[in-house]
Amino acid sequence: MSELKYFRWNDLELENLNPLLQRQFVVGEGVMLARVLLKKGSHVPMHSHLNEQITYILEGALKFGIDGDEIVVRAGEVLCIPPNMPHEAFALEDTVDLDIFTPPRADWINKTDAYLREQASR
Repeated sequence: MSELKYFRWNDLELENLNPLLQRQFVVGEGVMLARVLLKKGSHVPMHSHLNEQITYILEGALKFGIDGDEIVVRAGEVLCIPPNMPHEAFALEDTVDLDIFTPPRADWINKTDAYLREQASR
């Protein structure tokens, strides 16, 4: 049987990945919701994953390099990234981003996401 979970962002650990990038996340049985805080100039390096990703920008703007194109996603906009599609992101300003992944990101849960921890800016 599934377990009911209740969270408040203010009560969850704010994980510092590098000087320009922080995150929090909650994990269900088949889905993960992450709140990602990016300072202007933050760079998420090119990567891909088997997870489908939906990115919803709450504040700020991210410029994605994806599938040979540049796409700017601003507050109130949503980007759906299919599984295994290489992509990178640049914070054009201080940004608050909600990411949904299915299935949950094992590399984030296990803290084996070195590509995020080693990058500060570009």
